[in-house]
Amino acid sequence: MFWRSLSEVPAGLGRTCVVVGNFDGVHLGHQHVLRRGREVADADELALVAVTFDPHPMAVLRPEHAPGVLTTMQERAELLLAAGADAVLALPFDMEMANWSPDDFAQRVLVDALHAQACVVGANFRYGCKAAGDVAELAAYGQAHDFSVEGIPLDGGPQVWSSTYIRTCLASGDVTGAAEALGRPYSVRGVVVKGDQRGRELGFPTANVPADSMTAVPPDGVYAGWLTQCATGERLPAAISVGTNPTFEGVVGRRVESYVLDRDDLELYGVEVEVAFVERLRGMVAFEGIEALVDQMHDDVRQAREILRTEQ
Repeated sequence: MFWRSLSEVPAGLGRTCVVVGNFDGVHLGHQHVLRRGREVADADELALVAVTFDPHPMAVLRPEHAPGVLTTMQERAELLLAAGADAVLALPFDMEMANWSPDDFAQRVLVDALHAQACVVGANFRYGCKAAGDVAELAAYGQAHDFSVEGIPLDGGPQVWSSTYIRTCLASGDVTGAAEALGRPYSVRGVVVKGDQRGRELGFPTANVPADSMTAVPPDGVYAGWLTQCATGERLPAAISVGTNPTFEGVVGRRVESYVLDRDDLELYGVEVEVAFVERLRGMVAFEGIEALVDQMHDDVRQAREILRTEQ
């Protein structure tokens, strides 16, 4: 179940266990919270509801500093459900909600709408106007309103799992580090559009998705990864180029171009695909001519094939 407002929550919903957070990326730390929430829910035969916010609060409070999101709301909901939630509530975040006091938030969401019997959050969870509420305050409110509260550390060995850390990895092209924190390769989704077909002319037909229509995208370069057709779930090995292709003039806008290894028979225009980044091969280079570019593309494909062979 996926509810996009408090008004969509069923009136007859029984007592629940609730996990709350931005959950952008649904990384290993978030999954740790979900696992604990699932344990609590199962012990008391409760439904587990994951509460998140759409858009990211920073996009409303300080839009000039809003980070590129790691997942769209639809992707986030799918990941939360796959991680154990029975339902997802995406609260529409606006300035009115931003001004709710911690008690307002707890009463309206946890008590009135979701009838929480238990609540599990990250140990650093903050909520309410100006993030005034913390886990201790929520626990005190819960004690007075018949629900328990547990804060879970988001530890990953020496590294604390966080969406900020993952964005830092992606900004440097470290898709391997991002994958370690996510528990899966970082991926983006989009609908394939018709490009300039230079790849096809060079013997490497690509599925092109405009980067400006996506969530956070790794820096320009070439990567080994996977292309999955969202409708069918078919996953195919690919060499992926991110950027504008500086060897050619007149290319406008960044693109994610995926060459499915050894396939020239795919018709993907208009198809929604997910592109997952496994390893960075190199940065983007402007080549002297077509021959040098084609030679490098052959080497890119060879490297991608070797890397992905071990990933299967």
